Amino acid sequence: MTSAVTTDKSARPGYGKLLRTPGALGFVLPGFAARLPFGMLTISILLLVQHTTGSYGSAGIVAAVTGVSMALSAPLMGIFTDRLGQSAVLLPVVLAHAAAVSGLTALALLGAPVWALALAAVPAGASVPQVGPMVRARWAAKLEGSPLLPTAAAFESVTDEFTFVVGPVLATALCTGVHPAAGLATEATLTLLGGLLFAAQRATQPKPHAPSANGEKRAFALSFPGLRVLIFAFLGIGAVFGGMQVSLAAFSNEIGNPGANGLLYGVFAAGNMIAGIAMGAIAWKIGPRRRLILGYIGLTAAASVLWAAHSIILLGALGLVVGLFIAPALITGYTMVEQLVPAGARTEAFTWLTGSIAFGQAIAVTLAGRLTDAHGSSFGFLVPMAATALALATLLALRGKLAPKAPSRIVNSSGPGAAPAAPATPATSPSTSSPTSRQRLNERGMGHRVPVTVD
Repeated sequence: MTSAVTTDKSARPGYGKLLRTPGALGFVLPGFAARLPFGMLTISILLLVQHTTGSYGSAGIVAAVTGVSMALSAPLMGIFTDRLGQSAVLLPVVLAHAAAVSGLTALALLGAPVWALALAAVPAGASVPQVGPMVRARWAAKLEGSPLLPTAAAFESVTDEFTFVVGPVLATALCTGVHPAAGLATEATLTLLGGLLFAAQRATQPKPHAPSANGEKRAFALSFPGLRVLIFAFLGIGAVFGGMQVSLAAFSNEIGNPGANGLLYGVFAAGNMIAGIAMGAIAWKIGPRRRLILGYIGLTAAASVLWAAHSIILLGALGLVVGLFIAPALITGYTMVEQLVPAGARTEAFTWLTGSIAFGQAIAVTLAGRLTDAHGSSFGFLVPMAATALALATLLALRGKLAPKAPSRIVNSSGPGAAPAAPATPATSPSTSSPTSRQRLNERGMGHRVPVTVD
């Protein structure tokens, strides 16, 4: 006799219960302090270099070099973290980052040429600590098999949203209200202090996944096709952040009100936060793949009309809508990593997505800076439009890669001591000779199977 195993998907534990998990606050709070600078770095470089050179194009080049360096180094940092442990990687990285950012700031204030600033931006970007992926890996290790794990994924995505949108607002306020270098100084200080505190929380670190003693090769995260599709999607999201940062700043200068930049980006941030909090609180009845596609369609549509806004009110309203659609795409993409990549490569997978955002942001900052210098802010807004449209086309074309492979498990429910049930062999017939028919029989199978929701 068999019995069905069901999961009540509507019963999602709340954020309060999640944060009461023993040891959680010990890594969540310092982890947040250490990852907030991630959202401050690009805009701080952009505003400082624009102030010292007078060119958004030059500032975009330096910011882009930083983003590309980070995007290239992040997966390597993830691989070493999976193998060596978080503290072993994080301690030297935060020290190197603080020194590199300090050097870049000094060169900018001394009026160094753009090529020198670009060279200094390489170590500044390459040493950005991947704290967000490390926090996600801690949740995954601590809550493995727990119903709180989806809540943790949503919580971390909301935290990422907060980082991506509040970091630039804070950096803008510091650079425009205190000193052009204040944003980078704060970014370096928070990275150093937060990173050291986070690395000190050794009890909650996941165990390193060293290479197998029997010579078995470790699977790299990039070998999973679903992750590669998500990387393309996150490139478009990064382009929205980068294009908005440059174009909003340029628009504010064009209307003679530089302080409006903080207000406009704050409205954009509010849209992200509202949608992010809602995403984590809703018990969704549609699959993550469909949520990702629907969210990305909305993001592309909203980003496609930014260039037509010529007033603060209209641009603020459109920025709010763009923010509302970023959260569903971003949160769902991060959550899908749990289904698409095994635990031993998960930190690396998260760093690929984080690096993809940084790379998309870097390219967008460069292109939007050039277009803004030559033609004005309206042309800068064309970058998010083009990037999201291209990413959406890729997402739709390769959406089949985002379906996790459903394991064909036969569960014997006759008792713990019973022998496992033998796999059923379907009768041979013309209708079952094709691969598609055999696949359906395998998915339906005989005996009891654990249901898997794909879409």
